[in-house]
Amino acid sequence: MNTNILKNVIFSITLLFSLTTWAQDRATLTGTINLSGNTPAENISVALKGTSHGAITNAQGQYEIKNVKPGTYTLRIAAIGITPVEESVTLASGEKQIKDFTLSESQEQLNEVVINGNANRFARTKSDIVSKMPLKDIENPQVYNTVTAELLKEQVVTNFEDALKNVPGLDKLWESTGRGGDGAGYFSLRGFAVQPTMVNGLPSITNGSPDPQNVERIEVLKGPSGTLFGGTLTSYGGLINITTKKPYDAFGGNISYTGGTYGLNRYTLDVNTPLNEDKTAAVRLNAAYHTENSFQDAGFRKSFFVAPSLFYKPSEKLTFYVNTEFYNNRGTNQTMLFLDRGAELRVHNIDELKYDNKRSYTGNDLYMNTPTFSLQAQMNYKINEHWTSQTVFSRTSAKSDGYYSYLYEGTQYTDVTDGIVLGRYISKQNSETYGTDIQQNFIGDFNLGQFRNRIIVGVDYFNRNTVNNSSSYVGNGSIYIGDNLQQFNELVLGITDPTQYVDETGVLNQAGTDALIAGTPISPLKTKEEIFSAYASDVFNITPAISAMASLRVDRFSNKGNINVSEDDYNQTAFSPKFGLVYQPILDKVSIFANYMNGFSNVAPVITGSRTFTFEAEQANQFEVGTKLNLLNDRITATFSYYDIKVDNTVLEIIPQVEYTQGGKRYSKGFEASLAANPIDGLNVIAGYSYNDSELTASTATDEFANRRPESAGPQNLVNFWASYRFQNATLKGFGLGFGGNYASENKIFNRTLAGTFTLPEYTVLNASAFYTEKAFTITLKLDNITDKDYYKGWSTISPQKPRIFAANLTYNF
Repeated sequence: MNTNILKNVIFSITLLFSLTTWAQDRATLTGTINLSGNTPAENISVALKGTSHGAITNAQGQYEIKNVKPGTYTLRIAAIGITPVEESVTLASGEKQIKDFTLSESQEQLNEVVINGNANRFARTKSDIVSKMPLKDIENPQVYNTVTAELLKEQVVTNFEDALKNVPGLDKLWESTGRGGDGAGYFSLRGFAVQPTMVNGLPSITNGSPDPQNVERIEVLKGPSGTLFGGTLTSYGGLINITTKKPYDAFGGNISYTGGTYGLNRYTLDVNTPLNEDKTAAVRLNAAYHTENSFQDAGFRKSFFVAPSLFYKPSEKLTFYVNTEFYNNRGTNQTMLFLDRGAELRVHNIDELKYDNKRSYTGNDLYMNTPTFSLQAQMNYKINEHWTSQTVFSRTSAKSDGYYSYLYEGTQYTDVTDGIVLGRYISKQNSETYGTDIQQNFIGDFNLGQFRNRIIVGVDYFNRNTVNNSSSYVGNGSIYIGDNLQQFNELVLGITDPTQYVDETGVLNQAGTDALIAGTPISPLKTKEEIFSAYASDVFNITPAISAMASLRVDRFSNKGNINVSEDDYNQTAFSPKFGLVYQPILDKVSIFANYMNGFSNVAPVITGSRTFTFEAEQANQFEVGTKLNLLNDRITATFSYYDIKVDNTVLEIIPQVEYTQGGKRYSKGFEASLAANPIDGLNVIAGYSYNDSELTASTATDEFANRRPESAGPQNLVNFWASYRFQNATLKGFGLGFGGNYASENKIFNRTLAGTFTLPEYTVLNASAFYTEKAFTITLKLDNITDKDYYKGWSTISPQKPRIFAANLTYNF
């Protein structure tokens, strides 16, 4: 442990003991609030009147108010649309009192009931984002998975990529590069590449990796989702949405420090407070400062994140919500080895490659800044008891400023017969992308006769602009990987003296790199795209147990391409339908569902010399069947499904003629299973399995990818698992253990007819944690990659992953 971490740990322990003395006589009030029928009541405010103590219920209806002085208080329970209810409560010194309530929806009264305080901590049984209307998971014909903030805390997650390891069927393909346009990480989902592009269901642009501090939950929607979310920022495999933390009408929050291996130091803050006595306005601030070095011989990351949000309710019918995020990250891009795309591969697996994964082949002087900004403003107006108007405005921007480099196995060193030679290429990035989104939605819940309808009708305008003044890529030396260093030095470098042999050349500082780039041209690029959309979706209850969903979207897509030329301008119109059917043989417990879902992608023209190739929009269609379970009062939730996706009009490049055709078809089918369970008090489990079979067929036999598994499909088999147990007996009360990991089968990251195949091996990575809570404090110890497994990710690239890493977190809740 280095000196800085030791200092931080000593400071944290000192703080722990000093504050524990202050907190030892404080009391805690906790419990669960349900609606009639034992449905958890989410976003209910629970506060001690006349004090700053309060909480808001989570998706399981749970609340907890800590650090309360002994005495008698008035407990006030309130939420939008209900009359506040007050009840007297007396708390003794050191007491942890449980008070549970049931909300009677007809009388809007709260009556005390007695149930235990355990719950399924890793499950969310309802979402307002997935279908753009409040809908329980069990009555939604679409499959989605949720990663909760509670799970992220328990796993000491400090980066967004690790959070997604908890999603069945999702696997990282490509590291976040930070480069302009597509610098965020790529992930495989149902056989297709996807990036995190949504925040609170709205477009959010990033060139890096989102900070997890403001994450309340991550929702990963499965399958083509163009009907409600469009085709520009979604994938045929689905989409990744971040739901942010919201203000509530009580004072509370936490401060946290995490220290760990490779110079990890992370400080976070989450504080919420009402702004007036009526508690109709509240503000919440989330912030994080993060520094970390690479496990390789060079590389670092340093970031600062701040996210203020505001809630204001001027009347019973009108509410405003504003969320802003400012994020600045400075760091080197992680090493990725690009395999040769122009000739037959010389190595076909990691054993043949003989790569030392501790080598970065970069320098800390070659870093990039990737500042991002996001503003979301939402106004909700309750027109009457059946209809609500929702007006949303979103503005995002992402910038890349600095040095991006990669390694590429080229064909210029054919004399080297043993091992491979990679060229290092580098560009000075200077790019900014910014977007605007405006939505107007009308959300209804009403009966036509005896039939219930839940409907959303909306219009959407999205605008995205890019200004790119990045340099061209220049060569910056050569790198040798293999066993015959002598051959490389003599044939490539002209060095014959063994005492001077090197396996790497080039400059790794800004001055030397700037000199290389100085003579390269900059071709300014400015693009603009606009999308005008209208959509409608209706969930129609034929009976309480049978419901049907019918949805339709129309998009008018206008792309200016490079605004300096007109050849790449194009306009397209796309229609995207969606249908679903749900049957609940046991109401709210078991559902059988089927869906037809559509996604689309507007394909830009390709200009090659004097020729311009134009295309129609690609269309993806999914058919899926499955079942969802919600058993033992939400203690066990599970989904099992089989899907079949077909993509038409796939654009293919014909090699070596350098021509394009739209005759390709892509197939992706598979099975997925997910489970979130609280089978016994104290034990929580989340697990998933996926199998995917993908193939790309082509209309011409000369296509490199014909009749092969696409390189973006990821591993065929994936398993994720995490279980934690919080001891229930008095002796070990507050102590808990966690254990889990991930398995991935072998992955064909390069799979082409002429060049051959490169396969990454299967792997199993195991993780464990231990945590202890004492009053307002929680300390968590986490060990990732227990067995120190060497494993890799890739997408025609090879990227080594982190070895064994230890982290310790100390959190104080107030």
